[in-house]
Amino acid sequence: MQIRYPRPLRAGDLIGVTSPSSGVGAKEQGRLEYALGGLGERGFDVTIGECMDGKTHVSAPAEQRAAELMGMLLDPRIRAIVPPWGGETAIDLLPHLDFDAIAQAEPTWFVGYSDISTLLTPLTLLTGLATVHGSNLMDTPYDLPAPLLPWTDVVALPAGSTFRQASPGVHRLGEWDDWEAHPEVSQRAWNGEGTWTRLDAGTRPVDVSGRLIGGCIETLANLAGSRYGDTNRLRTGSETGVIVYVEASGDEALSICRNLHGMRLAGFFEGARAILVGRTGAPDSPTLTQAEAVLDALAVLGVPIISDVECGHVPPQLPIVNGALGRLVFTDSEQYLEQSLV
Repeated sequence: MQIRYPRPLRAGDLIGVTSPSSGVGAKEQGRLEYALGGLGERGFDVTIGECMDGKTHVSAPAEQRAAELMGMLLDPRIRAIVPPWGGETAIDLLPHLDFDAIAQAEPTWFVGYSDISTLLTPLTLLTGLATVHGSNLMDTPYDLPAPLLPWTDVVALPAGSTFRQASPGVHRLGEWDDWEAHPEVSQRAWNGEGTWTRLDAGTRPVDVSGRLIGGCIETLANLAGSRYGDTNRLRTGSETGVIVYVEASGDEALSICRNLHGMRLAGFFEGARAILVGRTGAPDSPTLTQAEAVLDALAVLGVPIISDVECGHVPPQLPIVNGALGRLVFTDSEQYLEQSLV
């Protein structure tokens, strides 16, 4: 598959904001305004869509949300799209998206995580468009601990660039900030320590390469085995295989275990050279931990499984470019993910 990288985002470019899943309620409007202001301070222009209502679990009917997202993806003036956050049912947009038109249009950066991965992953698999699994708009104002990069820096890189990220060794414990009372919060107390952990039984150093693809387990489990989650498209014509990343949003361990088994049986992990598992705050089950759930479903693949990676619902977020060529190194002295936009 030929991966298409949008041109680098530059100051003065137009960013589209829409809610393909859940909109923004009255209590979070202050945070939305602050986050939008932050994009302006970075030198970007912003256009806000009509699908932003937060009264229910979706911002608008599926057809309207799909039409607005399509409009932004096909508008050559819009250079990047970022939603305020995820939600629950972005899956209902998929039948209404014209993937052929998107494949023929000038590529646009599309950024987000959680339920947004329900759209990012199919877009990459069906059109070759590089998408970014990274912070949503409401998280964008937060300062990231080094060596992580904000998504605004990642999408500013030209095609052919290579960048490397490793664990900062810190993460956030506890609940999300109170955006109603403090919409301007931009710093987090990184009160949890820990680095990447190897779950599989392998002992040899890991140095593998593959095209990057993945996302939220709870949403992608519903796409695996369908045309929208056919990772074979990414492997076709490539001898590198894939590096798959997955992360649990909030389901308890037994549900995650079932979902991962289903994804494996549907072929989602075919050709995987390694698996990255995002750090999670999702609960264990009485008889199964989240780590055990991953091993129960995926140890049979016989590939390195690295957990506690900053690609999940526990801040900070490490941006991963779907479709990029990844190189995962995990040794006693080095642990990092290198991404090449080639």
